[in-house]
Amino acid sequence: MSTKTPANFYFDPVSPFAFLMWNRLREDDLGLEIRPVPVLLGALLNHWGLIGPAEVPPKRAQTYRMCQWLADRNGIALRFPDTHPFRSVEALRLLIALDARANAVDTVFEAVFAKGRDLTDGAELERLGGELGLSDVHDRIASADVKDGLRANTEAAIACGVFGVPTLAIGEDLFWGFDTLDMVRDYLADPKLFQTAEMQRLGTLDYGVPRRAES
Repeated sequence: MSTKTPANFYFDPVSPFAFLMWNRLREDDLGLEIRPVPVLLGALLNHWGLIGPAEVPPKRAQTYRMCQWLADRNGIALRFPDTHPFRSVEALRLLIALDARANAVDTVFEAVFAKGRDLTDGAELERLGGELGLSDVHDRIASADVKDGLRANTEAAIACGVFGVPTLAIGEDLFWGFDTLDMVRDYLADPKLFQTAEMQRLGTLDYGVPRRAES
């Protein structure tokens, strides 16, 4: 009997690319045992001194167009919510309260990017939690253990070098973005993919022109 390779899937339900990647990971049998790990994208960006693509107006328009094209090309039903980006921390806490079960991740992603439901609305979030078998959603997501769980996930992701979502972690190797799925396949077929001389050399390149002047 074949054993599946463990992998962490770091995501925030605000990310349409995470929605797309999750769909493909659920559809395609890559031989992975995937553990969904909800993390707060804003905290990752703050830690690494980054901004999200939606914070640059022309990039935002290009990003949304690319996501819709990728969804159409891959046969994934996608409809952006009326407001995006949106505050996702409560949806993340809901996932933590539900132990980030795969069916809960399915439902939250579908609510946002297939049905356009507003998960910043407390009543809507309460309904969604009820659909997933969770009562007292408001109290549960406000509890210290749920908040601590999301914080711990995010801090652990940062410690592993995760800087954005979606990121798939297989051992110590990170694959950031929906467009890395073909690289994931090649890596699983050849675990020494990153051990070639040229791949190793990439980690030794000099950094020539820093954008930010040293203080």
